Amino acid sequence: MIDAATLFAGPSAAMMLGDFGADVIKVEHPRRPDPSRGHGASSGGVGLWWKTLGRNKRAAAVDLSKAEGQEILKRLAERSDVLVENFRPGTLERWNLAPEVLQELNPRLVVARMTGFGQVGPMASRPGFGTLAEAMSGFAAMTGEPDGPPTLPPLAMADGIAGLAMAYAVMVALHAREETGRGQVIDMAIIEPILGLLGPQMTAFKELGVVPQRTGNRSSSNAPRNTYRTRDGRWVAISTSAQSIAERVMRLVGREDLVTEPWFATGAGRVAHVEELDAAVGSWIGERDAAEVIARFEEADAAVAMIYNVKDIADDKQYEALNTFIELPDEELGSVTMQNVMFRMSETPGQVRWPGAPHGRHTDEVLGELGYDAPLIARLRADGVIA
Repeated sequence: MIDAATLFAGPSAAMMLGDFGADVIKVEHPRRPDPSRGHGASSGGVGLWWKTLGRNKRAAAVDLSKAEGQEILKRLAERSDVLVENFRPGTLERWNLAPEVLQELNPRLVVARMTGFGQVGPMASRPGFGTLAEAMSGFAAMTGEPDGPPTLPPLAMADGIAGLAMAYAVMVALHAREETGRGQVIDMAIIEPILGLLGPQMTAFKELGVVPQRTGNRSSSNAPRNTYRTRDGRWVAISTSAQSIAERVMRLVGREDLVTEPWFATGAGRVAHVEELDAAVGSWIGERDAAEVIARFEEADAAVAMIYNVKDIADDKQYEALNTFIELPDEELGSVTMQNVMFRMSETPGQVRWPGAPHGRHTDEVLGELGYDAPLIARLRADGVIA
């Protein structure tokens, strides 16, 4: 598999496929490596985000704008199952690396194209990032306090969602290839997958003219649902998406009288009385320390969780039981801790084999597998085609 994408959405998809066995070759520009190497925290000049995003990938530095670099990619495509790329529409075509050119060399190749706005339409050629998707999808408009501004997430959320969606799309394409014998082209716009997680907002708008409004930590579908401060200054979150849970919560906080109200029988009815419900739950929680709140909710079989920061996550026994985080040896940092694969499979488990490698670490190895000898590799390096 070739990962010729940058930043987060496309590389995230390649990372997830690499977690479950794909031999991922990360292709970066010799002088302008993937910007994700410099995003976020660093240790001794080594980017820590890249250690996770680049895991299980062999790093090769090749200039695809040069003819000899294009030849390297073609040779890689001939022996690969998947190419993930996120160049602006028309860039691969300008380099004579269009999907049809690559699929003529390898009809079984799946070309996964990840861009901000897709391959067609009036915005296709614009630079696109997850932030713009979070803005255009309606997410920011419905996030934040009712009297506050639209709020963007403090993470690459739309990119992560698109990465998950692309990993799924690639697997669908590979499954279809088993029947057809042919690869195909995947056109994914980062502005689209996030829409699927925001509920049927377009359906409700077309049917009822409903435009979602900002509700803070409350839900427009059920109540009580919020974050609440405990007596000792901690914060907890509760959810009552299920009717039975809502009833248990209100009985726990001593307001069984509300459970018998006709309006309590539906999420919409409870939302209409959210102030009364929140006041009852909030006052009960505010009179108790966090440990007691959690214990009492667990006794009542109601849904509650502490609001964690990363230190809390590191100390949590549930994450420990799931082996959610692992420590790996690393040639630059000595060792590095990161999240494990996202799920456990009984027969074909995934594995993080190594952290993100230094820029160009495996260039010679990859080219050697393509039949390039040492003198030719040295000449390509001297000419700036590889690094």
